[in-house]
Amino acid sequence: MIFETVRSDGFEQIIFCHDPEISLRAIIAIHSTVLGPALGGCRMWNYGNEQEALTDVLRLAKGMTYKNSLAGLNWGGAKTVLWGNPKTQKSQAMLTKFAKFVDGLGGRYITAKDVGIGAADLRMMRSVTPFVVGIDGMLGSSGDPSISTAWGVYHGMRAVAQFAFGISSLSGLKIALQG
Repeated sequence: MIFETVRSDGFEQIIFCHDPEISLRAIIAIHSTVLGPALGGCRMWNYGNEQEALTDVLRLAKGMTYKNSLAGLNWGGAKTVLWGNPKTQKSQAMLTKFAKFVDGLGGRYITAKDVGIGAADLRMMRSVTPFVVGIDGMLGSSGDPSISTAWGVYHGMRAVAQFAFGISSLSGLKIALQG
């Protein structure tokens, strides 16, 4: 099943990262490097099983390819999932080992922040590998993407309001977001 998914969805590489001594279970999915190195965040989530983790990383990585391409960026698409509870299972040893896996890809994949991974985690990973971006206040880094993401979501909601209701204001609307 996994090779059929890789073939049919055009994935270039899926890397399973494991270190039982520190409870590291991670999947790096590189969907495309056609436009440049694959860029995508690292998400730490307590998945119910391996299939959930794999499904999530594949979905997210493919989405990053399209997102980077549509934005006109010279980046491919990728994503990582670290399997575990970020509040109770995340450790410096785990992040260090993960950063070594990223470093071993030699710049083919560049990681960043996502759910369960914060600025301090990125700074620590950056001490192991240069292939980390999204660190607020770091010279040469793209900074925290949260503000740009929120701004994009806001304008997306305005565009939907314009399309659906013929109005550009969100005033008085009730809006639900998922994802």
